[in-house]
Amino acid sequence: MLGENWLDGQHVIGMYMGEFAVSGIVTLSRVKYGGDMSHHVKLDNPITVYGAVRDTVILDSKEVKGVL
Repeated sequence: MLGENWLDGQHVIGMYMGEFAVSGIVTLSRVKYGGDMSHHVKLDNPITVYGAVRDTVILDSKEVKGVL
């Protein structure tokens, strides 16, 4: 699975909150409590999530769909 890897510096695509398609550069990968991975992603293009503009999101390993 993609999320099992450290993705620092990689360009990824994914689904934020299962609803918003995103792509960007991973600035930090870390191991969460319980052993799963999360990835902080600086977005190529900001998105609006429920009225708030986001230029960075945190994706769980399951939300990362590919590495470009």
